[in-house]
Amino acid sequence: MTLQRTVRAFVRKGETHYIAECLDIAVVTQGRTLSEALANLQEAVALHLEGENLEELGLTPEPTILVTMELEPAHA
Repeated sequence: MTLQRTVRAFVRKGETHYIAECLDIAVVTQGRTLSEALANLQEAVALHLEGENLEELGLTPEPTILVTMELEPAHA
């Protein structure tokens, strides 16, 4: 089994908050600003992985978070 170096996450703008959701582990969080949502994502992932056997989750030690963000097209 090949271990992943990253935890993939997706960020989108909700009605009032930014929502950040991991695709590989069960973590979802939010923030009023993009910066707050990303900080909350980092903290939530760290707490979720704390004390876990990362190899059993398919992750290398100290994985990074790879974030994809959904943006609406700019209107001219």
